[in-house]
Amino acid sequence: MVIRKNTAYYIKRTLFYLLIGILSFVCVIPLYWMVRSSFMKNTDIYVMDPFIFWPKKMLWSNYINAWNSAPFTRYALNTVMIVAANIFGTLLTSSMAAYAFSRVKWKGRDFCFGMILTTMMLPGAVTIVPQFLIWRNLQMVDTYVPLILPAFLGGGAFNIFLLKQFFLAIPNDLDEAAEIDGAGKLRVFLQIILPLSKSAMIVVALFTFLGNWNDFFGPIIYLNSKEKFTLAVGLLQFRGDYATKWNLLMAASTIVVAPCILIYLIGQKYLIEGISLTGMKA
Repeated sequence: MVIRKNTAYYIKRTLFYLLIGILSFVCVIPLYWMVRSSFMKNTDIYVMDPFIFWPKKMLWSNYINAWNSAPFTRYALNTVMIVAANIFGTLLTSSMAAYAFSRVKWKGRDFCFGMILTTMMLPGAVTIVPQFLIWRNLQMVDTYVPLILPAFLGGGAFNIFLLKQFFLAIPNDLDEAAEIDGAGKLRVFLQIILPLSKSAMIVVALFTFLGNWNDFFGPIIYLNSKEKFTLAVGLLQFRGDYATKWNLLMAASTIVVAPCILIYLIGQKYLIEGISLTGMKA
């Protein structure tokens, strides 16, 4: 019976990993095709007989030509500025809001937190038009304010929820011990809660980076001046100008995607740790 049970277990695990491997392979194919095409001549991309798995001579000049074909340096600086401001604002305000909802007792706390969670149920498409009208009436269209200021006003309901659940897992005894020694709420937050929440803060920073680096609708809606475009919008314009030069388009796309992959590879340990520990009571 034990042998049969072990055999069935290993068969299930083998089938499970086989399925995961197939799905992973399917997901990697577009990335492989993009990188492969970025090193090839435009005419060689469509050659299927024989199929060129990887070019023997990689054309690094495609990246130089793609980068110089549009003001990608300006787009990259604009994107980095927006992403950095959003990460700072999100970490600052969402952590403070999460601390207030998880460690500070005040009247109406649960009701306010429930109202914040309800905003997660609204599709983004529903709020695009009213938000645009608000920013237009404030005469802030074609500026970076609509793309940055919301990060300093809470940083998003999901980030507040994630940090709140993580803060709840930190023992209250630490707060009480610090308060007995004379520490106030702000000092407890800065010197106890934040140092113990490094993994959760990194998770929020990763989500914020990926969301803003790949954000397309925000910049395309609020930005009109070409010199203010981000990489996502610049890549769309590049596609319009060089739609037939797929090797340059794939090189430009690889440049835009590469930072996301690099950041994920660096922070994946904290990503898994932060999500797995969120909501676990100590």
